Amino acid sequence: MAALRVATGAGNWFSALALGVTLLKCLLIPTYHSTDFEVHRNWLAITHSLPISQWYYEATSEWTLDYPPFFAWFEYALSHVAKYFDQEMLNVHNLNYSSSRTLLFQRFSVIFTDALFVYAVYECCKCIEGKKAGKELTEKPKFILSVLLLWNFGLLIVDHIHFQYNGFLSGLMLLSIARLFQKRHMEGAFLFAVLLHFKHIYLYVAPAYGIYLLRSYCFTANKPDGSIRWNSFSFVRLISLGLIVFLVSALSLGPFLALNQLPQLFSRLFPFKRGLCHAYWAPNFWALYSALDKVLSVIGLDDKRFGSAVPAHSPSLGDSLGHSHLHSDRHLGPRGFLRCLILCALSSFMFGWHVHEKAILLAVLPMSLLSVGKAGDASIFLILTTTGHYSLFPLLFTAPELPIKILLMLLFTIYSISSLKTLFRKEKPLFNWMETFYLLGLGPLEVFCEFVFPFTSWKLKYPFIPLLLTSVYCAVGITYAWFRLYVSVLSDPPVGKTKKQ
Repeated sequence: MAALRVATGAGNWFSALALGVTLLKCLLIPTYHSTDFEVHRNWLAITHSLPISQWYYEATSEWTLDYPPFFAWFEYALSHVAKYFDQEMLNVHNLNYSSSRTLLFQRFSVIFTDALFVYAVYECCKCIEGKKAGKELTEKPKFILSVLLLWNFGLLIVDHIHFQYNGFLSGLMLLSIARLFQKRHMEGAFLFAVLLHFKHIYLYVAPAYGIYLLRSYCFTANKPDGSIRWNSFSFVRLISLGLIVFLVSALSLGPFLALNQLPQLFSRLFPFKRGLCHAYWAPNFWALYSALDKVLSVIGLDDKRFGSAVPAHSPSLGDSLGHSHLHSDRHLGPRGFLRCLILCALSSFMFGWHVHEKAILLAVLPMSLLSVGKAGDASIFLILTTTGHYSLFPLLFTAPELPIKILLMLLFTIYSISSLKTLFRKEKPLFNWMETFYLLGLGPLEVFCEFVFPFTSWKLKYPFIPLLLTSVYCAVGITYAWFRLYVSVLSDPPVGKTKKQ
C-alpha cells in the first residue's frame, strides 16, 4: 500500500505495525457481520443500478441510502469494482443477498480503504513532540500512539467484524487534524469539508474547526499576552475558507439542487422521527436518565408527580456544545483545538439525539493524540477508551466471536495501560483507587452478562437486562471521563501565561 511505502521512511517499526494489523483484519474476514453488511451491499446496488435522481428515493429495502452524497459516490466507485466479483450483489431486488465473493469484496474494500487511515496515523505521529521519549523504541510517544491508533480495538471490531467504514472516515478526520498541527490550514479545512459530505455525524465537531480556523488563521497576529490583535483580521483568508466550504458543498449537493431534491436528501440525512434513544441505549446521559426514570416508575414515583421523565427534545447542538468553544481563545494552538474537538465529540455523544454506541470512536481516536502528551490526559483516555470499548461488546453477540472480542480488548487495554504508565512513570499514578475499582468492575459485569445471566430464569422474562447493565455501567465511566475533560479545559492555564511562566 502507498501509505506503508511512505511510512517506511519513519522506520520499519511503523510498517511492521501497519502490516501486522492488516494481517489480523484478513483473519477476521470469516467472522460474524451485522445488518450493516446488507446496508452497504444495498447502497452498492442502488448507486450502481439506478440513476442519481433515484438514489435518495429508492426504498425497496428498509436500508435506504441515508449518508451524504460523497459517500454515495464512494459506493458508486466501489460498485464498479464489485461487478467483477459478483454481479448479483448489485441487483437492488436481491434483498439480503450474500455470497462468498460478496463477502470477500466487502471485507477487502474496508481493509483497502484503511490505507488512508494508516497514512493519517503516520502524519499524526509526525506532530507528536518527543520530549518524554525513552531510550527504548517501545517507550517513545510516537510508537505508543501508532499502536493506540492502528490497533484500536473499537475500530477493529466495528469495521472488520460488525462491518462499517469508520477507518477510512476517521483517516480523513485525523489527516485534517494533522494538517492543522502542521499549520496547513487550508488543507485541513478542505479535508474536513470533504469529510462532512461523507458522513454528517462530523457536524458535531464542526464548531471546533470553525472557531479555531477563525481564531488562528483569519486573525494573523496576537498581542504579547496571547489575546487577539483585532486589527490583524484578514478578510481574504476568511473568504478563502468560505470558498473552500462553498465549492465542496456545491460539488456534493449541486446535482441534487439541480434536481430539486435537497428536501428529500435532508429528510434522509436527519430522520428526527426516530426516538431519543437507540434500541440499545448508548452509554450516555440519556441512558442514566432513562434508567432513573424506569426505577422511579417501578417504585411508584412516576411522571405524574415529578413531571415528564422523557424530554420532548434533547439539547440542541448549539446548547450542548457551545460551552466547549468558549475556551478556544484561552487555549491557543493546535492542542487547544484538539481538546475542544474532543469535548465537542464527547458532548454530542453524551447529549445527542438517537446516538449510536459506535459514535464513541469519534472521541476515542483523537483523544489518543492527547494521551501521549500529559499524564492527566492519559488517565482520561484510559477511562474513556476502556469503558467506551466495553460498551461495544453487545454489537458482537454470537458465541464464536466471544473469545475474539474478549482477547482483543484485553490485549489492547493491557497494552494501553502499561505503555502509558511507563511513559509517565515519573509522575503520579494514572488512576486513583475509585477509578481502579470501577474499571475492575467491568470484569464481573462481563462474567454475569455472558456466563451467568443466560442460565437464569430471568433470561426469558427480562432478556434486556445485560444490555441495560452494560449501558448504564459504561455511561457512568464515560460521564466521568467527560466531566474530567471538561474540568481540564476550564482549569488549564491560558497558553500565553504558560509561556511567560
